[in-house]
Amino acid sequence: MTNIPRGEAALIAGGKSYRLLLTLGALAEIESGLGLADLSEVSARLKALRASDLAIVAAALMRGGGHDVSPADVLRLPCDLGALVRGVADAFEAAGLGSGEGAGKSEAPFAGTPGSNSVSA
Repeated sequence: MTNIPRGEAALIAGGKSYRLLLTLGALAEIESGLGLADLSEVSARLKALRASDLAIVAAALMRGGGHDVSPADVLRLPCDLGALVRGVADAFEAAGLGSGEGAGKSEAPFAGTPGSNSVSA
């Protein structure tokens, strides 16, 4: 079970629940895995997400949540793309870095809303 006030999100894949947590370590993994110079580039990169990028980000968040998975493991998860994108977006939202509502919406890591078609993978 996820603890939203603690900043956790959930991903259900193949009948199993995975906890996703945006930790400092996960941020460092995302920055390194995506080949970014610094954290200021994360938001722009995630707005033009590729499947391999999504796997890197999801794996880092899942490791932050205590799961021992690699990006290759994420690519083999039995779940639909929408569920994976929603889980990752929910993890950023739970950490206070999501789209939210209002003026700061354009600065969110993901374009559109978790259910929108504006995220490309």
